[in-house]
Amino acid sequence: MLSLNLLPPSNVILSKPSNRHRINGSLLDRNRAQSVRNQVNGFSPAAPIFRIPESRSDFGRFRVLPLGFSRFPSQKVGAAASGAPQESSPDGEIGAPKSGMNKKLAIVFGLWYFQNIVFNIYNKKVLNIFPYPWLLASFQLFCGSVWMLMLWSSKLQPCPKIDKSFIIALLGPALFHTVGHISACVSFSKVAVSFTHVIKSAEPVFTVVFSSLIGDSYPLKVWLSILPIVFGCSLAAVTEVSFNFGGLWGAMISNVGFVLRNVYSKKSLHRFKEVNGLNLYGWITILSLFYLFPVAVFVEGSQWVAGYHKAVASVNPSTFYLWVLVSGIFYHLYNQSSYEALDDISPLTFSVGNTMKRVVVIIASVLVFRNPVRPLNALGSAIAIFGTFLYSQATAKKPKIEGAEKKE
Repeated sequence: MLSLNLLPPSNVILSKPSNRHRINGSLLDRNRAQSVRNQVNGFSPAAPIFRIPESRSDFGRFRVLPLGFSRFPSQKVGAAASGAPQESSPDGEIGAPKSGMNKKLAIVFGLWYFQNIVFNIYNKKVLNIFPYPWLLASFQLFCGSVWMLMLWSSKLQPCPKIDKSFIIALLGPALFHTVGHISACVSFSKVAVSFTHVIKSAEPVFTVVFSSLIGDSYPLKVWLSILPIVFGCSLAAVTEVSFNFGGLWGAMISNVGFVLRNVYSKKSLHRFKEVNGLNLYGWITILSLFYLFPVAVFVEGSQWVAGYHKAVASVNPSTFYLWVLVSGIFYHLYNQSSYEALDDISPLTFSVGNTMKRVVVIIASVLVFRNPVRPLNALGSAIAIFGTFLYSQATAKKPKIEGAEKKE
């Protein structure tokens, strides 16, 4: 093409196309001949001469494209055309399903369940020989505080920037968290682990009641979903072999404490959205330690020395230390795993997973401690846990119903 541009335009005549311009025995199209003439004369047409037929079945297929584009339609496009569910990127583009995310969630859920089982078993082992839940609960908060300080100092977890207003806003939730934790530990010290978890499955009942008192409204199906929880817990309580009023009230107060923690957190911490769930739990743990330990010293401090000597007389001292340490570390780890799971899944999936976690913990504790379970007790436990599942389903659909009503 460069050599043609060097020739004088007057010496080039294309009025009579030769046989070399024939394709399959016919002359070139006039448009193509005009294109050649224009190129020789150094003129570029304003409008394209050739058109791609829109009826071609392979229209839109990439043949040769730079920067790593494929010649053929991407698998993502094919998957979208097949109607399979796709995930969208922040820019609105459709992406392939993330199989790695499913593996991550499986690992997080597995760790969450495993750590919870380990905590409940060794927590109960310690309380069986050292029945001082206030000291044990304080030590568990101490382990969590040290763990979070290690994560922040090693930069494995970004340390949040906090100020005085954040600490003040956190005082209420931390107080209710303290109440919930120590009450559960007291319940564990007096009754079977399975019974405490059955009563703690009634937490949705307290959520609905307290939220309604501050102005929240729930549809009828939510109220109906808590009825089997109440009935199941009542049936499990009256048929529990290890029934103890102290254990019952401890689990009930624990429900109240954790529900008020959640309700109060929504009111006081809504301005601090830059602090993620794990960091928030870390600061709650630290403040709860300062709340709990002085009270623990006052309540049962005078009995710790005699209780310690009695405990190490029943088991090897190193075994006792190991049990206490495991209960403290795994108490924080299972809570950390729950926050990591909640960051990656919907609240509905988390609620269902939490319900199944109680089932797994109850079964594991019965197998380890061989607690006698009556048929009616097992039936009441199953009804209560099933009610918790119904509640999670009912509350998950609540926002969608409200959205539909607004559209109408």
